[in-house]
Amino acid sequence: MKPQNCDLPRGKLAQRSGVNAETIRYYEKIDLMPEPQRSAAGYRIYQEHHLRRLLFIRRCRELGFTLKNIRDLLDLVDGGEYTCAEVRDRTASHLVDVQAKIRDLQRMQRTLKTMVSACNGGLMPDCPIIDTLTAN
Repeated sequence: MKPQNCDLPRGKLAQRSGVNAETIRYYEKIDLMPEPQRSAAGYRIYQEHHLRRLLFIRRCRELGFTLKNIRDLLDLVDGGEYTCAEVRDRTASHLVDVQAKIRDLQRMQRTLKTMVSACNGGLMPDCPIIDTLTAN
């Protein structure tokens, strides 16, 4: 089935994709999004393939992929000669990074809980939280 031409202006593309119009412009500037055709009046006109690509980028960002990770995935897809194993390996590598960040956040949470519980919230300037933050 041939992709449908939908002739979307940037504002409508932003609305349909859930991505801010200025973010779309930025993605074009850094070559994550292909340059769209222009109308006779010079306005950018986006097609269905732009929407699909933008949705892909948005979903990757929601999952914490960096712009470099996304570019690498798109390079695989755009080249057309990728395997599911290559995509899986890159995703698995990202999962390892996310798991490490979760462990770091849990460690931070424990430390902050300890600091908050040590403070009685009194009116004196003597504060165990400040003491902890300034300790060697």
